[in-house]
Amino acid sequence: MVLQLGGDDPSSLARCAEMAEREGYDGVNLNVGCPSDRVQKGRFGACLMANPELVARCVKVMGEAVSIPITVKHRVGIDGHETYAELRAFVETVAAAGCEHFVVHARIAILAGLSPKQNRAVPPLRYEDVYRLKAELPALTVEINGGVRSLEEIDAHLEHVDGVMLGRAAVDDPYLFAAVDARYGGAECPGPSRREIVEATLPYAVRHQMAGGKPHHVLRHLLTLFAGQAGNRRWRRLLGTAPAQGGEVAAILREGLTFFSPALLDARP
Repeated sequence: MVLQLGGDDPSSLARCAEMAEREGYDGVNLNVGCPSDRVQKGRFGACLMANPELVARCVKVMGEAVSIPITVKHRVGIDGHETYAELRAFVETVAAAGCEHFVVHARIAILAGLSPKQNRAVPPLRYEDVYRLKAELPALTVEINGGVRSLEEIDAHLEHVDGVMLGRAAVDDPYLFAAVDARYGGAECPGPSRREIVEATLPYAVRHQMAGGKPHHVLRHLLTLFAGQAGNRRWRRLLGTAPAQGGEVAAILREGLTFFSPALLDARP
């Protein structure tokens, strides 16, 4: 479990890293990829790619403060710093300060004129640049991010890099990950069925509601469990509207399961 931090002050980031280590996190990741206006006004996120020396100082001070790994997530470039040569120079500068693991979003961030949402889709993907980075700097751990939607795409990327990060796919189709442990982690048993996932959620959901929590806090994380399956629209409508009508979360989930065939509910990845 890795905590991601955003900032540009080495001493403040070091204090936060110390807090993360005390709380038991396995690592700290520095965000050098977010393109939002609010982040830019704070002078951190993707705009820091224009100042690799500052990122290196942050990494160095954080690394000296803790024993857990410090990693960096960044873009392949930003406005005015878009070439592969600049990408490699950024990574080499930060690596010299002690960072050994880079998570690279394979798009540039356009800081002037595009929203964060547009920056996740409009700039073209440059996977080859990330592959080249790993080939030329093999001692580093290079993880690729951006536009990955399937296990087959993960397989293709892993022929070139050390790891793959999925963002939107984790939200849009979380059941995709049910097969990950067996496929990549060597697990002998297949992942859980969708029915098992819902039933495993029920005790927690009931405790949450009895303690005064809102059903929405639990149900929203299950909205896309049946993405792409027949009955998904009814499931999403039920989970999205029933809490406002005062229903019990367990009853809502059990009703939702009736929308699907037993074969789908009990199928394993």
